[in-house]
Parts: sequence; structure tokens; C-alpha cells
Amino acid sequence: MLYLDYQATTPLATEARAAMLPWLAGPGEGDGFANPASNYRAGRAAAAAVEVARDAVAALLPPGGRVYFTSGATEAINWALFAAQRHYGAPVAGTAIEHAATIQCLERLGGALWPVGADGVADLPSTIAPGTIGACMLVNNEVGTIQPVAAFADAVHAAGGLLLCDAVQGFGRMTIPAGPDFIAVTAHKIHGPKGIGALWVRDGVHLPPLLVGGAQEEGMRSGTVSPALVAGFGAAATLAAARMAEDKLHVDRLWAIAADRLTGWTINGAVGADQRYRGNINVRRDGVNAARLLSDARDIAFSLGSACGSGSGRVSHVLRAMGLGEGEARASIRLGWGRYTTEAELTAALDTIIAAARRQGAE
Repeated sequence: MLYLDYQATTPLATEARAAMLPWLAGPGEGDGFANPASNYRAGRAAAAAVEVARDAVAALLPPGGRVYFTSGATEAINWALFAAQRHYGAPVAGTAIEHAATIQCLERLGGALWPVGADGVADLPSTIAPGTIGACMLVNNEVGTIQPVAAFADAVHAAGGLLLCDAVQGFGRMTIPAGPDFIAVTAHKIHGPKGIGALWVRDGVHLPPLLVGGAQEEGMRSGTVSPALVAGFGAAATLAAARMAEDKLHVDRLWAIAADRLTGWTINGAVGADQRYRGNINVRRDGVNAARLLSDARDIAFSLGSACGSGSGRVSHVLRAMGLGEGEARASIRLGWGRYTTEAELTAALDTIIAAARRQGAE
């Protein structure tokens, strides 16, 4: 399989796997199975490993906040929006291209959607209701466009509200803006394990606990913490911090190859280096049936949009919000690459996809 779906998930880094193994100890393999809430030596060692990882994750986030571990970004987003809305009794709103986790929270809370331009960049609202709890993602998961998070934070704060930022696709790849009050991240998009994420909460912002029943995560999320998953997350974050510049240069090179090879295809969304994360390209071509293309190029792992909505059969809400018609949206595919993608793999995958499109009669 040639893997071009880095926005869905990323391969587990060797360093992250190695960091997890001591905390997956079986009988006779050490004390790494201990509960980090226990007070004896093995438990304290596990708790210390959790805090080392917490610091590593926090190092990729703005200062002046606290990291709480969750099962992933979806949980973090739900926690921030539902708990904050209940506590503050405020209206909610978010950009129309947010991840489904945010969109569905907004729908359940009766929230408004802020429009985006044809370039896939959210427009700053002319008016924001007082006290609004807003949501603006950092990098769109389908088209890769970078959103003006700092400007949204300023606007929401001016209205006396709070801002949630889904930073999943930008975390570990770029500097996270300091404006949000809540930031949701996950490990498996930075070569860490699945099943572990975090919610960053700005100091001084009150958020009710997600789960009660114990003192874990400062009483904010009760339940036994997994030292293995947390250690893997921390190792992946440490590696991302060390390799951020190198990884950026690599994805930029791969973007140039893809943009050159996909001549005749239309890129969905802004293409400027400061407007788009270059590890993503979302393209369409007249005459292409993207669902059939996915089947015809079955040895290539790519997608029609968000992995979370790929089984629904619905047209991408992101592309429709950008003004694309249903036909254009159904002719669009998303390709994503990253640290472990080689130039040879990308070239081979692109050649296969282009050949499959030509067999459909696309020229």
C-alpha cells in the first residue's frame, strides 16, 4: 500500500512505540503495569512518566495553560463546547468548515455557522453575539487551509466570549497561536498512538469536569490514565518539536512534486505557503468520479474527504461551504503525506491515480 492519507492518521513513530513498551509490561517483565494513581513506588514512577509526557505535549502549545489528557480530540472538543456552554449559558458558533466533531456539537447546541470564502479560509464575522463560545480550527482537515485563529480569538474576546481551536492538523507542524481559550489536539496525527489526545485550557478559564469519580487529571477527568498511551504521545510530541523544521521542508518538497504532476487538476482552496499546510492537497478534475477512482486505484490509500465522514456517502460539507457544486465535490480527492512519505512513493502513487483518472476519460 502507498499511503497518502496523513490527515486521517499517521504511522506510529518508532520512538513513540519504544516509549510505550515499558508501560505495557506483562508478568515478569517489570512494574510498568502499575496504576499511576497508586502511592507505592511503581505507581509513582508511572505518574512521573505521565507528567514528563504532559510537559512534552505542553511544549508544543502556548504558555499559560494546562494540558488535560483525553481519549482524543473528539472528546476534547465535546468537553470544551458542551461543558463551557452549560457553565456560561452562552451562545455557540463556529466556522462552517469545522471537523464533524465540532459541527455536530454546534448543531446540538443550536449554534450558528460562520461562512468561509471560496479559498477555504473562514471570514471574520461582522458581528458576534455577546459571550459567544466560538470555534475556529487551525488547519482544515479536508483542504489544508490555515485559518485566522488569532483574529477570531480577538473578535470573540471583544464580545466577551471564549474560543475553542481544533489544532489537530497543525499541532506539531507549526506554532499554535496564543489566542484561544481551549485547544484540542490528538496523538495519532503526529505519529503517536490512537486513543489519546488532550484539551489545553487557558489559565483562569473555568471549565467543569468532564468525568467525576476520582482525582485523576486534577479531578477534571476521572478514570485511570494509561501511562503507555500518554508516554507514546509525549515521545511523539518531543520528536515533532525536534523535527518541525525538517518535516516542513520535506512536506514542502512533496507538495511541489504533487502540484507539478497534477497539471490539469484544480486545487481546492488557497495555495499560498502562508495559507495552506503543504502536507495536504485537495484536487478535482472534470470527468472524474472520485468514488470510482478510489476503487480503481485500490493500492493507494487516499480519501474523498474526512475519514470521519467517508462512509456517509454525503458530499463534503467543507467543499460545499466553499461554494463547490455537488458535481465538483464528487470529483474531488484528498491526498496527504508527511514525515515518512518518500518522493518515490508519492510519484508512484500520483502516476497510478492520474492513469486511473484518464481511464475514466478525464483529460
